[in-house]
This record gives sequence, structure tokens and C-alpha cells, in this order.
Amino acid sequence: MAPVLQEVLAANEAYAASFGDKGKLAMPPARRFAILTCMDARLDPAKYAGLAEGDAHVIRNAGGRATDDAIRSLVISTKLLGTREWFVIHHTNCGMETFTDQVMGDLLAKSLDTAQLGEAGWRDVGKGPGSIDGKFIKWHTISETSPEAWLRTLCASATIRWCRRKSRSTATFTT
Repeated sequence: MAPVLQEVLAANEAYAASFGDKGKLAMPPARRFAILTCMDARLDPAKYAGLAEGDAHVIRNAGGRATDDAIRSLVISTKLLGTREWFVIHHTNCGMETFTDQVMGDLLAKSLDTAQLGEAGWRDVGKGPGSIDGKFIKWHTISETSPEAWLRTLCASATIRWCRRKSRSTATFTT
């Protein structure tokens, strides 16, 4: 068994042993809000938002983007579980600012190994084969400035506003 897996399983065992009555918490979040934020490992939403188990829904993806799946989760949180507020929280120095859809597609086409970030940007250091499938994925990067990217951002914001009106929720956008 890999050392990281052993560490995760041991941590989970300790967490489960100390979980106590938290298993009796209601399914809806007690504080009736949800956070959409970045998956960046340097961020801990529970700490920066003062959360405990059962307080809020936390939806994380690369860049804290309002993708179809994030919106799906927020709508479920609102419609079925009663959240009244959403917070979309971004952060500085986000990795999603460092590449475009084109860059990611090109890197994946060369190899599936981990790329390296240098002063000139991302570069592939692996040995193929790669996959061209990455060229067909919309990566929702922050660095995109094309008219299509701006339109996607506006459409995502419009979807959030529509959900807010229907659920009487509010959204706060922080950059």
C-alpha cells in the first residue's frame, strides 16, 4: 500500500473515531449557505469561513468556476437542502490564471506526464504518448480573454442570478 494511502486511511480512522454525534446532523447545512471556491490545496474553506461539520456546503473545483456541475450542485443545495446564500470565493495566485485551453490541449497531446511551470510558461517534460482528447475539453481557465470566454462568464453569472431570484438567495463575488 502506498504511504499516502496509509496516511489517509489512518487519518480517516481517527476522524471517524472522534466523529461522535455528528452523524446525527441534519442533511441540510445548519447555517443555510454554500461556498463555491477553488480546489487549491493552500486554501482551507473550513478555516477561512469558520466552518464546522454540518455548517455549509462547500463546492470546490479548479478556479472556483461556475461550471455546469458547480451550478448543478448549488441548485441542489438550494432547491432540495434549503441554502439561502451562495458565496463564490476566488483567491490570488490561482493556477487557473497560468494557462489557456490551447496550452492544456497542447500539453496533453504531447504526453500524460506532469508538466512543469517555468518563466516561459508550462512545458511538457514527459515522453508520449499523449492524448488529443484534451483539445475537446473546456477547461474554464481564468486567463482566457476571448469574446467566447467573456460570454461564458456572463452566462454563468446570469445562471447564478437566475437561481438567486428563484430561491431568494444572494451571491457574493470576491476576487
